[in-house]
Amino acid sequence: MRAHVVVAEVGSTTTMVNAFQLKPRPCLLAQGLSPTTVEEGDVTVGLRRALDDAARRAGVSNVEWDEMMASSSAAGGLRMSVHGLVYDMTVKAAQEAALGAGAVVRMVTAGEMTPKDVERLRNLRPNIILLAGGVDYGDKGTAIHNARCIRDAGVKVPVVYAGNVDARDEVGDILREAGIPVRFVDNVYPRVDELVVEPARKVIQEVFQEHIVTAPGMDTIRRMVTGPILPTPGAVMASAELIWPVLGDLVVLDVGGATTDVHSVASGSPEIQDILDTPEPFSKRTVEGDLGIHRNAWHVYEMVKDRIERDLGFSPEPELRTLQVIPADERHRKLVTYLAAVAAHTAFQRHVGKLRYLYGPEGRITVAHGKDLTSVKWIIGTGGPLTRLPGGKETLEKLIGDGPGRELYPRAASVLLDNFYVMASAGVLSRKYPDEAREICLQSLGVDVAPQEPVLAI
Repeated sequence: MRAHVVVAEVGSTTTMVNAFQLKPRPCLLAQGLSPTTVEEGDVTVGLRRALDDAARRAGVSNVEWDEMMASSSAAGGLRMSVHGLVYDMTVKAAQEAALGAGAVVRMVTAGEMTPKDVERLRNLRPNIILLAGGVDYGDKGTAIHNARCIRDAGVKVPVVYAGNVDARDEVGDILREAGIPVRFVDNVYPRVDELVVEPARKVIQEVFQEHIVTAPGMDTIRRMVTGPILPTPGAVMASAELIWPVLGDLVVLDVGGATTDVHSVASGSPEIQDILDTPEPFSKRTVEGDLGIHRNAWHVYEMVKDRIERDLGFSPEPELRTLQVIPADERHRKLVTYLAAVAAHTAFQRHVGKLRYLYGPEGRITVAHGKDLTSVKWIIGTGGPLTRLPGGKETLEKLIGDGPGRELYPRAASVLLDNFYVMASAGVLSRKYPDEAREICLQSLGVDVAPQEPVLAI
């Protein structure tokens, strides 16, 4: 079988390949899975196994391709640190840019970095550092001080500067003299109550593509790839943004082996926008590192330990001890389905905004804090547990209108599933073939396109 494009997703726990036809009509030709082989010392082993699995499922001897693209979250994915001036202003804006790009933010500082911060940064060894601070032509001392601290940490990784434009020259001189590469983008917080995160997101992903050799064997995959390599969460966000013009305001829940991510692409309601206490990005991602169904299964279990045995009808502890990336039997499948529902509900609760009451001389006023999802029309599920096991749609339907009255939950949304499990691959594909990627994504969701049977079932 020869595909126009193969997209490889090298995940934290699973490696997946999707083979696509682009002409005459875009469609998924084959899909294969394998456990990611970071621990074996070479992620290309898992990639080859996934390609073999795709060929086996498609009933062909092998899969060939004209182009290969990829996404990766292996070996911790895109690890970043974020440094700004005021936590609720420039730091928040910079963090939104990093998360939207698909990063795992491992360190955040507000104000001038301390010697302990420098030591933490040195030990963290991030892939990329995002430095912000100050509105344009406002405070620039903090950004300059923090540039010196980054220099003193001795971490020779790329720095993306997205702070006060008036500090660019001095920041650039400090970093370049230390041999640290630096890229300049628009200030993420140029004026009070204004977020500009898209330029930083784009450059972060460009730098990731240039430097993604973290996991053993990723350098080999980089040589195999003829197109872009994106952080996998950033690729899912790209798909969400790609289909927003067709579907309107939406949320994507991605329950995975290492994390559970929530992506919202929503303008919100005008009434809530008028009372927001701080601006929110149009496209927002939150990542919950404690809610991965494989890496954090015991933690998720502890969250519901008082009721899970009653709900399942059996004690799940033996299954937790033998849990694999792909559930081995019916008990394991029931357990993973249950844990996925807990992870999705918890991650969604953490993502959604809330109404708050403030009290002052004139009495109580109502403000909104966080992302307004009341206008969301679609809740979309992706990731193996939601798309490959029963109960995914029912899990997401419980999120509609959920929570006490102060939460800004969707009031009247419908649920869709990424039936072919291609949202991340479609996001990568969209960098070169946006129209084809959109059609493939909508096919997977079952929206206004001819039906196609999923090629994978576990």
